Amino acid sequence: MGKTPKKSKEVETEEGETEGTERSYETLVALINPIASPLASRKLTKRLYKTVKKASKQKNVRRGVKEVQKFIRKGEKGIVILAGDVTPIDVYCHLPLMCEESDIPYAYVPSKQDLGAATGAKRPTACVLVKESEEYQSNYNDCLSDVKALPLPI
Repeated sequence: MGKTPKKSKEVETEEGETEGTERSYETLVALINPIASPLASRKLTKRLYKTVKKASKQKNVRRGVKEVQKFIRKGEKGIVILAGDVTPIDVYCHLPLMCEESDIPYAYVPSKQDLGAATGAKRPTACVLVKESEEYQSNYNDCLSDVKALPLPI
């Protein structure tokens, strides 16, 4: 019996290592939805993940479609980050319109798995609303200016 758990632990670590290997940005971009526009560049994606990570430590993140939608309706401001590989797209295709009506900048990142990991959760996340805070103000301002500079879809 002692050997069986060891084998299962070895298998788990091997699986964890294969899951831990990062897929390249190009591979992830190949899997995105047709509505994922404006898509953040590789550099901006990394900065957005970093900002989400810092914001989640300060509890200044709203994650998930229902929660983000609720707080956009309530008038909360920030940056909305949407995952580009969510299927079916009907789940969150109304959020960009809500963001545009509320004057909230938004951008797509290629991976829901990476977005969920940035929030500190093990589950994938379709969207995140990052609120402004003094703790990570410089990162937030950099991301905000870059996301606003992205061209909106027609």
